[in-house]
Amino acid sequence: MHAEKSRLPMRVVLLLAAAVFLNYFDRGALSIAAPLLQEELQLSPARMGILFSAFFWSYAPLQPLAGWLAQRFDVRHVLGGGLALWGLATLLTGFSNGFWMLLGLRVLLGIGESVFYPCNAKFLGQHAAVHERGRANGLVATGQALGPLLGTLGGGLLMAGYGWRPAFLLFGALSLVWLWPWHLATRGGTTAVGASATATVPYARLLRERSLWGTSLGHFCGNYAYYFTLTWLPLLLVREHGLGMAQMAMVGSCVYALQAVAAPATGWLCDHLMRRGHSPDRVLKGVMNLGLGGAAAAMAGCAFAGPQLSIALILMAGIFFGMQSAPLGAISQTIGGPQAAGQWMGVQNLCANFAGVLAPLVTGFVVESTGGFLWAFVIAAGVTLAGVFAFGVVVRRVEPANW
Repeated sequence: MHAEKSRLPMRVVLLLAAAVFLNYFDRGALSIAAPLLQEELQLSPARMGILFSAFFWSYAPLQPLAGWLAQRFDVRHVLGGGLALWGLATLLTGFSNGFWMLLGLRVLLGIGESVFYPCNAKFLGQHAAVHERGRANGLVATGQALGPLLGTLGGGLLMAGYGWRPAFLLFGALSLVWLWPWHLATRGGTTAVGASATATVPYARLLRERSLWGTSLGHFCGNYAYYFTLTWLPLLLVREHGLGMAQMAMVGSCVYALQAVAAPATGWLCDHLMRRGHSPDRVLKGVMNLGLGGAAAAMAGCAFAGPQLSIALILMAGIFFGMQSAPLGAISQTIGGPQAAGQWMGVQNLCANFAGVLAPLVTGFVVESTGGFLWAFVIAAGVTLAGVFAFGVVVRRVEPANW
């Protein structure tokens, strides 16, 4: 198995990394703008929580449909159409004049972005060998981390100087530009992007897989702390710790910089260990649980730490978020295989992204009722720790399912 020739077209992997960069850049832009937008539009913490959550109202429920589309149709068109929609939603946010328009555009953004992970899983499940998936998922995860990093740093500084509206216009336009290199790299419908139709596994069969529910629960648990950080970190740093917009941008970007370094390094390590003969089950589960346990410890520490130590622990959490990315994708793609990786990720992402619905809402109401973030961090730590049980006990061996 380890001697087989690579089937990975790296130009497409890099474009997938660029797409997820734009995906997280655009979905996180509202959080970066929150201190300015909240003041201008007179939005309460509870309403901000609703806006942070609204993206996931469409993003999460559409995951199974997106998985079916990715598994059944040409990835070129499914991903390209989704990106065009989310780029337009981001651009139009710059014209928003109130809560309800923002709410509608966040839902539209979720519809567009829902196709990315199923398309990515279908592609890597079909074209990457098991000992290549760590590196490929690590590169994609680097794009996922660089989106919030440059969004927080560049977006924060841009908004501090010019306001939030021009920033959204620019972000949306940049996303739409991606469609051109994607068209050039994938035109002709080559098998490198899985253009031909693929037989799908019936969802009734897929849903009987115990490991699917294990990866879904574990992904949810890891996502809770991540989305809590992604949506509330700017307001936490500005309102709770007294940082200015520029300082907030610097600290927040460092969290995602550490994630961007940890993700490919962890992916390389996983592939290296498997090439040396260690089982995918032991390697991928072990690294995944180390990332989850570390993130839980960082969240728990933040609940009781002072401002300086709390910021240091949030930075450590960025490392552990990055450690989870490569094994998370590789586990699902390995078990699902070419026949079901896209659908598997669709169901898994449906469950996992309810964390994106709950974390912003729960945090908003907890902060409003308690006046601080202590219990928000405690909840995030407890949920994340449950992910260790999901991957350690509920997920069976990491090996291709017998469809």
